[in-house]
Amino acid sequence: MDPTIILFGLLAVMLVFMFINTRRRQKQMKEQQEEKATKTVPGARVLLQGGLYGTVVSYDAVDLDKPAQIELAPGVVVEVHSQAILRLVEPDVAPETVEEIEEIEVIDEAPTDATQPETPEQTRKRLDGDADN
Repeated sequence: MDPTIILFGLLAVMLVFMFINTRRRQKQMKEQQEEKATKTVPGARVLLQGGLYGTVVSYDAVDLDKPAQIELAPGVVVEVHSQAILRLVEPDVAPETVEEIEEIEVIDEAPTDATQPETPEQTRKRLDGDADN
């Protein structure tokens, strides 16, 4: 069997695989953009491309060239390109019940006497003691 035929067959399989993956990825991106456009409403918390968090004041999902107005702090409204909105920020869910609060494990690694810094000798003794365990 001619090796060039095998190579052309492998090339064809790879091209088909790349085409299918590209189409699937484009479909996913379009769905994500449509979902973001429907959920980006005034009052929604968003993360901008530059790492700033803000609240949407106005956003036009139809005309993406129209700038979106984002309130960064009370009274501070900036205009950004609508594609500068990276994603919507879901509010943090706080524990609702006492049982949920009690389940949160608190790790306290602060020294017992925070007013006195540890001397190098104390540090060596503590670390040698940890190495023995």
